[in-house]
Amino acid sequence: MISKNNSPFYLVLKRELIRMTSRKLYLGICIVLPLFCIFFMATIFGTGQMENIPIGIIDLDQTSTSRNISRTVSTVPTFKVTKHYTDIESARKATQQTKIYGYLVIPNNFEADVMAGRQATLSYYYHYALLSVGTEIYGAFESLLEPLSMTPIVTEAMALGISENQITNVLVPVNTQTHPLYNSGLDYSIYLTNPFFFILFQVIILLVTVYIVGSEIKFRTATQWLETANMNMFTAIVGKLLPYTVIFCIIGIFANYILFGVMDIPFSCGFLPLNITTIIFIIATQAFGVFLFSLFPAIGIVISVVSMVGSLGATLSGITFPVPFMYSAVYYCSFLFPVRHFVEINQNLLYGNYGFAYTWQNVSALFIFPLVALLMLPHLKNAILSHKYEDIE
Repeated sequence: MISKNNSPFYLVLKRELIRMTSRKLYLGICIVLPLFCIFFMATIFGTGQMENIPIGIIDLDQTSTSRNISRTVSTVPTFKVTKHYTDIESARKATQQTKIYGYLVIPNNFEADVMAGRQATLSYYYHYALLSVGTEIYGAFESLLEPLSMTPIVTEAMALGISENQITNVLVPVNTQTHPLYNSGLDYSIYLTNPFFFILFQVIILLVTVYIVGSEIKFRTATQWLETANMNMFTAIVGKLLPYTVIFCIIGIFANYILFGVMDIPFSCGFLPLNITTIIFIIATQAFGVFLFSLFPAIGIVISVVSMVGSLGATLSGITFPVPFMYSAVYYCSFLFPVRHFVEINQNLLYGNYGFAYTWQNVSALFIFPLVALLMLPHLKNAILSHKYEDIE
């Protein structure tokens, strides 16, 4: 009878723990780098809103009215007026060079046209290649200039004896109310911090998984690894990955505590569903890494592939653009990525906790990744025993 201390699984696990603790590289990649990512994502968005975006002003009128408008623009927290330009061409070039991200043009005779009741136009231009910055500038300009555009009419009407409420009801007959759901403060960190951390985290998990398995082939120790596991590929893989799974799960749970406990990001469920989802996601991502490596067990090539696959997570997870509105081929490909299902489950938990009925497909998909990786283990074993990938850099 094989004792517990001499079982193949225990021997593989012990062997991997020795390998792990013998090199500082493992400590840095598995612990220090993820912790840095937590700190990075927890602080990158600052107050959660874009402030002090550099813009310019072109005042071609140089009157008291235009100067009042310039001062009003300077008081908007979104803007930071960095320069007053004398012509449109120089402001346009500065915007193209991203020295500023927008500019306001006050035309000649603006005050005279306003006082005479003639059509007067305030034009603003903004850099929209950067979608988020452009949207912020657009919203700030609209909020600022809308009341300014009504001021001359209100002033003239009040001079004729019409009350401010009466003229306002004529100019704005329908009042609108905006109620942003789940993020009333329009805080970027509430929406982006959690998914972006786990997108970075899944890149680390994939790279570590591929490296620790591929290093056995690269350094020609794979046969010894298999012999330690009594030639059982399942035992070899599980024993090798288990220490990293434990470390990654602890870091994932710690990240949830920092993001939702310390940073106080609102969520509609308890910590238990979040942590269970995180653990399932980590295991699925490791299995995905094993699957990718098993397709072609050459560490140099697969690390490049994994880096590319991991970087696609930001797009195919649906954070930057709704996946259902992408091309159908891209939409269906997105389901091949564990992070896509993780984000779907997390959004359900965070924004409403609507129940398992809305996420069972995503949960099931995460469980499929380990099963697919298991099907590839015979191919990986044959590749190891053939030794044909050991000389591929």
